[in-house]
Amino acid sequence: MEPARSFRDLKVYQAAREAARLVFDYSKGFPHEERYSLTDQIRRSSPAVKAMIAEAWARRRYKAAFVNKIDEALGEAYETQSWLDDTVDGAYLSKDQFNELDRRYDGIGGMLSRMIDRVDDFCKHSPGTDYRSITREEGEFGITDH
Repeated sequence: MEPARSFRDLKVYQAAREAARLVFDYSKGFPHEERYSLTDQIRRSSPAVKAMIAEAWARRRYKAAFVNKIDEALGEAYETQSWLDDTVDGAYLSKDQFNELDRRYDGIGGMLSRMIDRVDDFCKHSPGTDYRSITREEGEFGITDH
């Protein structure tokens, strides 16, 4: 397995990126009057999930900073699900589209929660560690130390 060299190698990042793309695509069909409310909000919260994962990756030398960013990503995922509820209430998404996105964000939320629970798997090295010498294989979240 290839070592995780970037946040882009993490399965949770890839899942969040794909979910954000789908949200953007589906939101193109929202009514014009929702442009500055629902459309804007859901288009901000959905890509924020992947952005927070990227920030967490950059801060993984420090547990508190890593957990904070992953927790923020989790919050953005739940916020996106809340906005998805509004898309169903307004009949802007089909039930199938809603279910697809809601399942994706449930999965992303689960992965993020497990990352917090397993913070030591991501943040076990001191700030002076040379990460180039660590061999990593893809595991549940795309990264496992050996």
